[in-house]
Amino acid sequence: MQPKSSTILSCQTRNQSNSPINGEGKHTETFPSINKDTPYTLCFLRHGQSTWNRDNVFIGWTDTPLTDDGVLEARIAGQMMQKSGIMFDEVHTSMLRRCIRTTNLVLMEMGQEYLPVHKHWRLNERNYGDLVGKNKKETVRQYGVDQVKRWRRSYDEPPPPMSPDHEYHPAKDPRYRMMKDQIPDSESLQDTKTRSRVYWDETIAPALKEGKTLLVVGHENNLRSLIMRLEGISREDIINLNLPRAVPLAYRLDENLKPLDRPDGKLDQATGFLRGEWLGGDKAVAEILARDEKQVYDTKVTQNLELDDSRKKWSDWMNYVIGKPSPEAKAKGEAAAA
Repeated sequence: MQPKSSTILSCQTRNQSNSPINGEGKHTETFPSINKDTPYTLCFLRHGQSTWNRDNVFIGWTDTPLTDDGVLEARIAGQMMQKSGIMFDEVHTSMLRRCIRTTNLVLMEMGQEYLPVHKHWRLNERNYGDLVGKNKKETVRQYGVDQVKRWRRSYDEPPPPMSPDHEYHPAKDPRYRMMKDQIPDSESLQDTKTRSRVYWDETIAPALKEGKTLLVVGHENNLRSLIMRLEGISREDIINLNLPRAVPLAYRLDENLKPLDRPDGKLDQATGFLRGEWLGGDKAVAEILARDEKQVYDTKVTQNLELDDSRKKWSDWMNYVIGKPSPEAKAKGEAAAA
């Protein structure tokens, strides 16, 4: 089936000047539309900051809400995609409200609230088993960096399972009352990939082949499992792939639903793995991932980086992305125009 013409848009290009600020102190950067050169288009987005992201706690299937910062992250992700000109046909997300609310906020910012949104447990975050509810840095101190990194990022090593009476066991959640026998007590990335593969094969791939442009709003590990398959990342290398919150990752796909090269012909510079394009830019994503690495694994860093001055830097970057220069940049632009 041929794609609907409404989903094929002209490409907007980034401003190529040395400064992002024009003579009036206004930001001039635009974002490239991914609805171009192929009818097969897909965008991944990790949800905004939740309360347990902020507190550096293992979450899994626990239904933690967005923080105020998480709401802002989601809204700005929507503005990034709105500026790209992309038009989606439908959205797929998990059963957890940090993803569902991110989806709603994104669509509001894009003016696309009318889109159908499909929710499914197969797009839930991986179940972190007995680690759920524990502080990540304290777990690193107890078990060591290598062990925690394997539990978090390796392909086939699940964390210790949660007991049936675990405080945060998903079987206690009424939304899963009809599928209690399918709830895992712990999951590796391999387990998460197995369940997400079913949703890809039965729902996402057929929609893409119809020419629909899709947005998948998910969690870091269920998105890692989908991207691992899409990009053909090896079991050995997947441990090094991390994803930031709330920065859209856009893919153009060929007729076999394999990623096309980025316009620059290179892999992304933030992770070194991906042919998708970060709409917020590789450099900003690399900085976010470096901060997240310190937040979990660097035991010499005692402050919570989700709460300290690094958030100011994040806020300045977000303002830059959506076209609001920082006070310093605005002053320089006004001085240049004088």
